[in-house]
Amino acid sequence: MAEAGADSGAELTRVGVFRIAWPIILANAAVPLLGIADTAVIGHTGTTSALGAIALGALVFSFVYWSFGFLRMGTTGFVAQAEGAGDPAEVRAVLGRALLLAAAIGVALVLLQWPIARGAWVVFSASPDVEHEAAQYFAARIWGAPAALGTFALMGTLIGLGKSRHLLALQLLLNGLNITLDVTFAGVFGWGVRGIGVGTAVAEWVTLLAAFLTVRHLLGAHRRDAEAFWPRARILDRGRLAEMFKANADIMIRTWFLLAGFAWFTDRSAKFGDLSLAANHGLLELVSFAAFFLDGYAFAAESLVGRAIGARSRRRFDIVTRRSSELALLTACALAAACWLGGDVAVHWLTSIDDVRQEAAPGRAVYLAVVRRVPAGRHLCGGDAHPRHAQRLRGFHVCFRGCQLAIDAALRQPRLVVGVHRLRGRASRRARRLPTGLASLDRPSKRLL
Repeated sequence: MAEAGADSGAELTRVGVFRIAWPIILANAAVPLLGIADTAVIGHTGTTSALGAIALGALVFSFVYWSFGFLRMGTTGFVAQAEGAGDPAEVRAVLGRALLLAAAIGVALVLLQWPIARGAWVVFSASPDVEHEAAQYFAARIWGAPAALGTFALMGTLIGLGKSRHLLALQLLLNGLNITLDVTFAGVFGWGVRGIGVGTAVAEWVTLLAAFLTVRHLLGAHRRDAEAFWPRARILDRGRLAEMFKANADIMIRTWFLLAGFAWFTDRSAKFGDLSLAANHGLLELVSFAAFFLDGYAFAAESLVGRAIGARSRRRFDIVTRRSSELALLTACALAAACWLGGDVAVHWLTSIDDVRQEAAPGRAVYLAVVRRVPAGRHLCGGDAHPRHAQRLRGFHVCFRGCQLAIDAALRQPRLVVGVHRLRGRASRRARRLPTGLASLDRPSKRLL
């Protein structure tokens, strides 16, 4: 069922991996364009508080939606393994389980929207104006939650099957419709941040319908078994459900700790004021652009590695991991060069507010350093995102985030800050005495004579 053929030797070359990855790369590069477009619309038509509200609202939905990112990652892994094992009925069963879970979670989010919103405003610090406008954005966009989560499962199925061009078409539909509606509602009708939320929710429901029809057609066209299209016994099998929930729990914990880093960054920015929050949000959107771009190789690796596991081929596993690593590193170097040459242009495109532009300018060097290091941990998630390796991935993220928070807490301790200044003073005094010490080495020692 895969476009390139699950067992094709062409997939084992760099060209073969790139042929599968490039539509996914474009699709994932388009994902942060939604946030960038929202930022640009408000940045040119709204105020600093409105721009900060988009930053805060987008962060809340990142936590809410990507806490359930296992609906995409877990589905990809299980579908790819079933495809590699040549079991199309199990592919449909995996999708059925994922859609049922997505529907249940989506409805629960809509019903619990008020306590979720109140809890978010307590956790994240911001000015009253930012919180007021962010609440309008949240109240409008939350109605698209069931559609967004269902689309996660459907897109995970497409990645697992290797149908990367269909994924690209659906992502372009979502982004194009969302941007059009955002500009119409917020820019033309003057609905502000509420219009951004309404436009995104409508786009998510339209994309869900298109994705479901696409996947339904693909699975039906390649159906060769005698089982029902939705094999109820397989879908509700307790053993498979337990395996799904265990893998999904590990992936969800991993996602929480991953998003905790973004939350920490945004929360620290908010404490410095609306201007820092708005400027850092723009820089964070550019970092997300690079990360999602490189995730194309991770998604391609998930599909190819999953099929290698399903086919029980260690050779394919090793080669795919190595080839995707090489391609991701080259792409990261290209992104870093583009950032160095055009970073200021990107910031100016995001907003016309001069204060925000000036505040964001010094962050380009940090952005460059981050982009150059993304491939080291980002695309390798493709190899570990499969159900059998999800626990390992969870442990890595828990350890990494724990170290980050511990360092942050330590650096904010007054005693440590004083100690650092004392160490710097001692080092400075020793440095001033250094030439004298070196000169003494040239004089012969009387003891030796």
